[in-house]
Amino acid sequence: MRWITRPGWPGNLLAVAAGAITTLALAPFDIWPLALLAVGLFYAGLRELSPRQALGRGWCFGFGLFGAGTSWIYVSIHNFGGASVLLAGLLMLLFIAAIAWFFALPAWLWARWLRRNEAPLADALAFAALWLGQEAFRGWFLTGFPWLYSGYSQLDGPLAGLAPLGGMWLISFTLALTAALLYNAPRLIRAGRKGFIAAGVILLIGPWVAGMALKDHAWTSPSGDALSVAAIQGNIEQSMKWDPEQLNAQLALYRDMSFASKRVDLLIWPETAVPVLKESAQGYLDMMGNFAAERQSALITGVPIRQLVRHEKRYYNGITVTGEGDGTYLKQKLVPFGEYVPLQDILRGLIAFFDLPMSDFARGPADQPLLQAKGYQIAPFICYEVVYPEFAASLSARSDLLLTISNDTWFGTSIGPLQHLQMAQMRALEAGRWMIRATNNGVTGLINPFGQITAQIPQFERGILYGEVVPMHDLTPYLQWRSWPLIILCVLLLGWALMAGRMAKTV
Repeated sequence: MRWITRPGWPGNLLAVAAGAITTLALAPFDIWPLALLAVGLFYAGLRELSPRQALGRGWCFGFGLFGAGTSWIYVSIHNFGGASVLLAGLLMLLFIAAIAWFFALPAWLWARWLRRNEAPLADALAFAALWLGQEAFRGWFLTGFPWLYSGYSQLDGPLAGLAPLGGMWLISFTLALTAALLYNAPRLIRAGRKGFIAAGVILLIGPWVAGMALKDHAWTSPSGDALSVAAIQGNIEQSMKWDPEQLNAQLALYRDMSFASKRVDLLIWPETAVPVLKESAQGYLDMMGNFAAERQSALITGVPIRQLVRHEKRYYNGITVTGEGDGTYLKQKLVPFGEYVPLQDILRGLIAFFDLPMSDFARGPADQPLLQAKGYQIAPFICYEVVYPEFAASLSARSDLLLTISNDTWFGTSIGPLQHLQMAQMRALEAGRWMIRATNNGVTGLINPFGQITAQIPQFERGILYGEVVPMHDLTPYLQWRSWPLIILCVLLLGWALMAGRMAKTV
């Protein structure tokens, strides 16, 4: 234990390991207690360090977390970005080293202003608030990187029932609070103050009891009859995706699979299933729309869209509905380097990775209507958008169903697509709504309002997924209040810790 709390390389190395084991708590491993252990080791590792030492310790934790948890980025850079093994490895290391600062800066802030070793209960509460703050900050800063949040580990764990109450954020807060309270338990007991001990026990046990008690509670109810769904997984190789010579073959594949499918209410194709501008494929889409209308179906597909905005042509990653439905959606949350290139005047042309196909998309407007299909409102999320809890909640609150389409072929056989699926499951749980997930090469699936997959097609297989989803209405507490109650609580806790720390230094 002294290795953890003392400065020096043994503690820093352990911090790297603690960050790395967080990956094992998430999909596809799902060993959820490791998330609690990782947060606890991070907290313990900052107990006796100076602000400067804490800065390094926090960076080590972040390096371990992102080094293990985002290894799929290497696959994108090397396999599909045309970078050599050496260059891809170097770019990956630079990326990890940069985003590790998301943990370094909060660790410095903790050691410099917020840590209260003499008040273990208050210290644990302030740490939980800071932990949540760093997760929220990295989901916002420079468009955000909301990946590897500790709360996702509880999708099948005892705290899953808290997600409809306060979202994934409430679960992360509870994990951090639990870890800090467990570490501080001996000090709380030695202090001998019964009131603080009782409060500590309630804070330690209460959220877990609530999470388990609410795990199967239905916050929403059906707003109509079940809708039949067919989601097509084309399993098209990424090397073929944007090859003009393969365009007709891809369009024929989705056409023929749709023609051969059973009659359903909703026919779903994945992201950019039509790999050409909508205006160029309008005849094809009209033909498929007539086919869907004859079957009394709505066809929803991903397709790039070009629009004229203030006399300037802009390109969007979009979704369109035809047949027994209507609407077009333009993606708002873009993937850096995949859909737009930061500092593109400098980076474009350096290596093939900075010139990936369709990497010049514009961001869709924020005030778009939802998609309409079979008389219901569908909240659409294209790929990366589903990993943003607050953004997803804003659309979900107006919807009857959730839909996410994606093309995770960029990440090969890595763990990235399975992490992505887990986050989509959490969005369904938070919203208390069914979600349809259609992908190019997996995992295509149907997710119920409890975040559980009811049907799926395995990765790297071509096929049609059949199933049913139920439109839902009513709002979960999280959709109604979003994260505002938790934000107010965390601000109060951090302000209290800051003021108490400053007062202690002046005494």
